[in-house]
Amino acid sequence: MKSSYKKIGDYIQLVDERNKGLKVQNLLGLSISKQFIPSVANIIGTDMENYKIIRRNQFACSTMQVRRDKKMPVALLQEVDEAIISQAYPIFEVKDEQELLPEYLMMWFTRSEFDREACFNAVGGVRGSLEWEDFENMKLPIPHPDKQYEIVKEYNVIQNRITLNQQLIQKLEETAQAIYKQWFVDFEFPSENGLPYKNNGGEMVESELGEIPKDWKLGILKDILIYSTKRISVSDLNLDNYISTENMEQNRGGIFTANNLPSATTATKFDIGEILISNIRPYFKKIWLADFEGGCSNDVLCFVPKKDISSLFIYHILEKDVFFEYVMAGSKGTKMPRGDKKWILNYSVVIPNSSILKDFTKVTKTISTTSTLLKKENKSLKSISELLLSKLATIKY
Repeated sequence: MKSSYKKIGDYIQLVDERNKGLKVQNLLGLSISKQFIPSVANIIGTDMENYKIIRRNQFACSTMQVRRDKKMPVALLQEVDEAIISQAYPIFEVKDEQELLPEYLMMWFTRSEFDREACFNAVGGVRGSLEWEDFENMKLPIPHPDKQYEIVKEYNVIQNRITLNQQLIQKLEETAQAIYKQWFVDFEFPSENGLPYKNNGGEMVESELGEIPKDWKLGILKDILIYSTKRISVSDLNLDNYISTENMEQNRGGIFTANNLPSATTATKFDIGEILISNIRPYFKKIWLADFEGGCSNDVLCFVPKKDISSLFIYHILEKDVFFEYVMAGSKGTKMPRGDKKWILNYSVVIPNSSILKDFTKVTKTISTTSTLLKKENKSLKSISELLLSKLATIKY
């Protein structure tokens, strides 16, 4: 079967189109999870004409630090017609789409086996880079285009379902955020007569944080949560339920599969409903509300809600920009700032009375349950898609 494999380099070609005249404004970055993401690079004073233009059905990749990351970031642009990306990334395209479908090639790049081979071929040293020539010499099976189309279509059915579920999850999260804002920011929670509290004469009192409803109080995070002190053996963890700062997405993007497990024998244990935040470079805003049990590294803070305190209530406090700004204000270090755990627990919060908290839990329970079910379905669908990817190596011609 291997004898029928073809070199990648025989089917692709490098593209180097620069952004002359600043015709393209949409700046993208490339994530280790093989996706294009909005760039977070500081471009003040940067010559954007030197950035590369990438067009639909073209690829961007990074050949740096492949050995260190155990993964080669590479993504196919399909969401937009054109964008710009750092000149550090090689851009390439398929020479003849009648012979090789870009979507089929991207499926091959998505395989864990591809990443292992890329890591093996990466040269030694600190950076562990993959030479372009070695990348081109890597091989893959290339069946008839009709077969490629059939494989891509089957794969896309699963991916489209995953995308739809993710959109539903996002809508549910937006609904929960809207309820949180209405109740705990605008103070328009349902009063005893069922009408919005503040707009219908609900009594307000002054506090250090401004007006708050009567019977509510000011407090600090320490009043409503604690840090997890539970431990779990690393032998009971796997790449799917281990969370480190490296496999948490920026800007509240959630998590992705870990690349490796820690060398330590134990890790901090987390349970469903607990909130994990990366404590390294807090300005990246890496936060996740756990929907399964697992373990996390020491660089990840695990917040455990106290009794009768809703996980969603706490999550919506912690995911706000103002909270991450507070963490940064008390952080230690300059190159790689780390949040101070004692400082964090002193963050000021408004604590509603127990009846409002119970009502919020009831209202958001369906949202939370539905979101969890959709995430579980996506996890199963991803397992199926990984099975399809693994079978690419056994395609019959």
